[in-house]
Amino acid sequence: MARRVFFSFHFDNDFWRTQQVRNMNALEGQPLCTPNAWEEVKRKGKDSIEQWIDDNMSGKSCVVVLVGAQTAERPWVRREIVKGWDAGKGVVAIRVHKLLNSNGYAASAGDNPLDRINYGSTGKKLSAIAPIYSPAGADSKAAYATIKDNIEDWIEKAIAIRKAS
Repeated sequence: MARRVFFSFHFDNDFWRTQQVRNMNALEGQPLCTPNAWEEVKRKGKDSIEQWIDDNMSGKSCVVVLVGAQTAERPWVRREIVKGWDAGKGVVAIRVHKLLNSNGYAASAGDNPLDRINYGSTGKKLSAIAPIYSPAGADSKAAYATIKDNIEDWIEKAIAIRKAS
C-alpha cells in the first residue's frame, strides 16, 4: 500500500517537477493545486494558507520536501517542515533540481531547507537528523530513475528516524 505523504515545494519554480514525482505512483500525496487554485488560496491570505496546509497534511505520515534552487528560502516550506515534524511525521528532503521544468530546463542545486530549522531546544539543525537525498545521475532521466527506485525506502527511513527521535 502506498504511503500517504505531504509534498512541500516551491510552487512557482518546482510545480512541474513535483508532478513528475507525484506521478511515479509510489506514493499517495495530496492533490496538487492547479496554479489557479493555489493563487486563490494565496489571495485569501495567511489564514487560508494555514488551513490549506492543515487540511492537506492531515492523515499523512511523512513530509516530502522536494528541493529545487530556491526552496530553502520559502517561508511556507519551512512552516510545513516544522508543522510536520512537530506532529510526529517523518521528514525527508529530496533534491529535484535535475528534473526538467515545463520548458525543458534543469535548475541549480539550492540550499538544504533542513539547515534552516532548529531541532527542539538542542540548538542542532534538523538536517543533523532528517536526511536530504541527492539523486544520482548527470541528467533528468537518471535523476528521475534514482528517485523512482528509492523514494519509498527514503520515506520509510524518514518515518523510522522520526519515531526514534
